[in-house]
Amino acid sequence: MSVALNPNGITLAASAEMLFTDLPFLERVRKIDSLGFQVEIWDWTAKDLKALAASGATFSSMTGYISGDLVDKEGADELVRTAEQSLQAAEVLDSPRLNLHGTGLDGKGLPVKPVESTSGPDWIRATDTLKRIAELGEKQNRVFTLENLNTAVDHPGTPFAKAAETIALVEAVDSPYLRLNLDLYHAQIGEGNLIDLVTRALPLIGEIQVADVPGRFEPGTGEIAYPAISRALGALGYTGVVALEGWAKADSLVALEAFRRAFAGSGVELSL
Repeated sequence: MSVALNPNGITLAASAEMLFTDLPFLERVRKIDSLGFQVEIWDWTAKDLKALAASGATFSSMTGYISGDLVDKEGADELVRTAEQSLQAAEVLDSPRLNLHGTGLDGKGLPVKPVESTSGPDWIRATDTLKRIAELGEKQNRVFTLENLNTAVDHPGTPFAKAAETIALVEAVDSPYLRLNLDLYHAQIGEGNLIDLVTRALPLIGEIQVADVPGRFEPGTGEIAYPAISRALGALGYTGVVALEGWAKADSLVALEAFRRAFAGSGVELSL
């Protein structure tokens, strides 16, 4: 029953990994769907894909690889190989987008293969690898998205983490099957100037993810003026997905209502 909740046509989604964490995962998915949001998941390998598909939820995004990285040849080959496997999982869930990072992340969000800096050859290899992945997406008519991260708080040592770097890579690949997952929580920590960033990145965006700073909680708990960003997106004509990838500061229902209000204005409150 997921619907577009924003008057400007923006579709709202929420991460089942970070909300309603007291519930079994399948129940989280059902709960988020019942409230009218699309659903996002991370690692699909530990989940019952058939049960998730049978839930009736609309899945907006999922992790698009199991392991690998954009830096060395072996890691690149592994990234492409597991991206192929992820496409098969996306078929089961009918997820239109599959998310990528510069390198695999462990259970604490730390890079499996940390990198202090990237060289010219690293950039060439990353671009070539992402071209290979975009070609896979084209064959299955599914879009891979490259997410920016922050290295100051959550993901130190991740290569190609800044939004400026993910933008450069997506521009270099120049394929509709590789887009940006523009995460504004990470961008605020790493770069700031969010409305200008969204404006600059708009033609490349596959989806936008949000949470507030500090704490990675719902909009309204920190320093980011998300209603202003929502108005800017409306003025820019953005009609894609905005997803809450953040923790609930106190209650998941309250968090989703705050998220909806930030991007959809006032209206009927969510209810249990």
